[in-house]
Amino acid sequence: MQNKHHYVAIMAGGIGSRFWPMSRTAYPKQFLDVLNTGKTLIQWTYERYTQFIPAENIYIVTSEEYVSIVEKQLPNLPKENILAEPSKKNTAPCIAYISFKLAQKDPQATFVVAPSDHLILEQENFQKIVEQSLDFVSNIKALATLGIMPTNPNTGYGYIQYEGLEVSKGVYKVKTFTEKPTIEIAASFLASGDFLWNAGIFAWKASTIIAAFEKYQPEMFELFDGEKANFNTASEKQSIQKIYPQCVNISIDIAIMEKADNVYLIPASFGWSDLGTWKSVHEKIATGETNTVLNATLHASNSSNNLVISDSKKLIVINDLDGYFVIDTADALLICKSDQEQEVKKISTDIKKKYGGKYS
Repeated sequence: MQNKHHYVAIMAGGIGSRFWPMSRTAYPKQFLDVLNTGKTLIQWTYERYTQFIPAENIYIVTSEEYVSIVEKQLPNLPKENILAEPSKKNTAPCIAYISFKLAQKDPQATFVVAPSDHLILEQENFQKIVEQSLDFVSNIKALATLGIMPTNPNTGYGYIQYEGLEVSKGVYKVKTFTEKPTIEIAASFLASGDFLWNAGIFAWKASTIIAAFEKYQPEMFELFDGEKANFNTASEKQSIQKIYPQCVNISIDIAIMEKADNVYLIPASFGWSDLGTWKSVHEKIATGETNTVLNATLHASNSSNNLVISDSKKLIVINDLDGYFVIDTADALLICKSDQEQEVKKISTDIKKKYGGKYS
């Protein structure tokens, strides 16, 4: 039976710059069907949580400019459950917003915070772990995070080190956070056996995370606390418009998780990928063919291990290419070595600097 005090906040305000040129500022990654499944990533995420969270308790936190896209892609989501951020201020203000809103609505609110653009293949295992995390934080003033067993020394993920003794069944105390280490450090993390990938999925009571904001981000706490009486009223939008320009741009990891002494880790395995790069997409949709092709007709000569995607089903011809991404859109074409996957974000930034918003 679903718990009426359980909620989920799906964060959908990012621009997915590592997925340029498909992902653009006006229509980013979470609203794309990057896996060619017939559903966008945010649709998959929303449906994943409707299996065990009351539908009316699911919220999307996104940028004002994406509200209409969310409404179109998630027509069954109540419009009042779409929270519009007036500016992009990273994940800490986003989480503060939903935390204060839920606390005003339901003092017993316990909720999961999750990205909108990750892939999870094993629904049953996922549901079991999330429900475990919600039960754990319901009974203790804890901030919980899910960790994924690393399979390689990936430098694109954050890592969480945890202590060896369980504090509860399947729950461990967090020791350290490390953001995107070098390949050498990542390899040492794998060898040690006490580091997991940071999945960016959190669980806590609204009151617990608000107390953490008060302790570790007092200025941000005061901004939201001063306006909390307006949340869930007609004045909420006006309050948020007042708060956000004053908020610092900071992630929840840096703002709170790396500082707090009540952070706990739940190791998890449910077929997870953050789909953070074209390489991760290639790994998930590779069919065993010489090259992986989506929405295009490929003519390849002496070429293998390539990911070729088009948005117009055009004929793409490649010759003597091995291990590349070829991403074709109406106004931009990216050809990049797959081992340079993390460079795409820098490329998209450089493009924006040189051409303004024309290709971003």
